Amino acid sequence: MTLEGGCFEMGETRVYREEAPRHEACVTAFDITRTEITVGQFAAFVAATGYKSSAETGGIGDEAQAPGMTLPPGGAVFHPVQRSRPSDLNWWRWVDGAYWQQPRGPDEAAAAPDHPVTQITQTDAAAFAAWAGGRLPTESEWEYAARGGLDGELLAWPEAERAALKDKANTWQGVFPVVNTEDDGYAGVAPVASFPPNGFGLHDMVGNVWEWTATPYAPSHAERDRALAGANGLDFAQPGIAVGTIKGGSYLCASSYCYRFRPAARQAQDLGYGTSHIGFRIVRDRP
Repeated sequence: MTLEGGCFEMGETRVYREEAPRHEACVTAFDITRTEITVGQFAAFVAATGYKSSAETGGIGDEAQAPGMTLPPGGAVFHPVQRSRPSDLNWWRWVDGAYWQQPRGPDEAAAAPDHPVTQITQTDAAAFAAWAGGRLPTESEWEYAARGGLDGELLAWPEAERAALKDKANTWQGVFPVVNTEDDGYAGVAPVASFPPNGFGLHDMVGNVWEWTATPYAPSHAERDRALAGANGLDFAQPGIAVGTIKGGSYLCASSYCYRFRPAARQAQDLGYGTSHIGFRIVRDRP
């Protein structure tokens, strides 16, 4: 899809601190993929190049906490919990052997070709983008695309349609992380384009899976925080860790817990590993 670009109000002050301040951002024209990159598309890339993802080769772990530590091949996988006691609320597990074709691990079913590819690091996403003649979007480009022309709205659809979430995006319904009522029809990742497009004709810009951008994460949009973040990014919760910005929320976001299925929502992600709920889409510069 071709977006002509323009200026818009980026950021948000009504929800989380890291989304502030609101400010004017301008982007030039660019092309963006209509959906998240799928497992089938990533498989074509691998077949053509022999590429091995970070999850397959392993990588560097948390250097700040354990210098020299390496991660085995695998990735972080969400596991729902059965009770709501604090001791039960560790819903992420490292699964050896999890990778883009089997994002929940070698003992689980393979991902369908029409699902968004996950267990992808920013490096993996950038490699695919370069092969496809594109690049990862900046955070500004991504947010502009996600708004679909609705400048200033909290959600990716008009405020009057707030109650229609289950028909708009793949998110968590119920009490996270214990009860998922699946009112939207999906317990986990949905095939791309399962929900209606936004005003620019783009699917799943919010919900389904988080998406990588090319922008290092900063604690807010304030100039001082961007300067502190530098090229490696900065997340006070992960001191010393290189972090990128992911956008859009995922099927694990619930209104009561992770209200991040919104264009302005943003989160830090360790560059060293992928998870079962982070994917990407790519952009191309216009001549």
